[in-house]
Amino acid sequence: MNLIDGKLISRQIKEDLKIEVKKLKEKGIIPGLGIILVGNNTSSEIYVRNKLKVCEELGINGKLFRFNEQNTESEIIAKIKELNADPLIDGILVQSPLPSCFSEEKIISYIDYHKDVDGFGVYNLGRLLSNDENIMAATPLGILKMLEYELIDVSGKNVVMVGASLIVGRPMAIALLNRGATVTIAHSLTTNLKEITSKADILIVAIGQAKFITAEYIKDGAIVIDVGTNYIDNKLYGDVDFASVSKKASLITPVPGGVGPMTIAMLLKNVIDASKKRGI
Repeated sequence: MNLIDGKLISRQIKEDLKIEVKKLKEKGIIPGLGIILVGNNTSSEIYVRNKLKVCEELGINGKLFRFNEQNTESEIIAKIKELNADPLIDGILVQSPLPSCFSEEKIISYIDYHKDVDGFGVYNLGRLLSNDENIMAATPLGILKMLEYELIDVSGKNVVMVGASLIVGRPMAIALLNRGATVTIAHSLTTNLKEITSKADILIVAIGQAKFITAEYIKDGAIVIDVGTNYIDNKLYGDVDFASVSKKASLITPVPGGVGPMTIAMLLKNVIDASKKRGI
């Protein structure tokens, strides 16, 4: 078993991004990111804090806009429209999940697709589905970059994606199809899950259940990517039981220190790429 070290890979990527930001600043361009946070979800607070920290590290102008459950959808949408029109903001993201009283799909739909750095809007998802990738969701993009760093060619590989969310599972599956992988999408309603996952050359798990995937779910030598972020008693656990699965996997991502740092790095890469298009 070898670890895929997301912290190490993301550090290397961030060093490259710092150089890109420096070149942009020489042209008078400072990449800008507007983050909309609704409610007081503990995990969301942590994610946003980490994103703003890396913004500062890279020289990106990160701005946080807070809303609560007493605000209306119209107020949040009005802020998005304001950020859409702001020439100094290159990317907009609405931190997921939103409180249940809000329609996340509706709110996100108001983000200008040029500034949809999360890649969740229908335009960018449609471009991905058409194999004409524009802005890809940060987590799938980060996973692809990790595999690239490990010199893993997904073409022809049997990949099982456990989880079918619009944030990870679906865009990940389509991105892999675009690169020649044979992809199976499984989810919480899938029957005979062990039979399906045990055939995977590459297993990617984003199901939201701590330590759900154990050694009996994977075949010897499989590559295992754990996207899970489950907080139990203030400790972070993945969706994979690392202790048992790591004994069978050839490569595995840890939690924390695997996919998480890559997601933030790729999100900010999307912001920087968007800033390069100013004035074009």
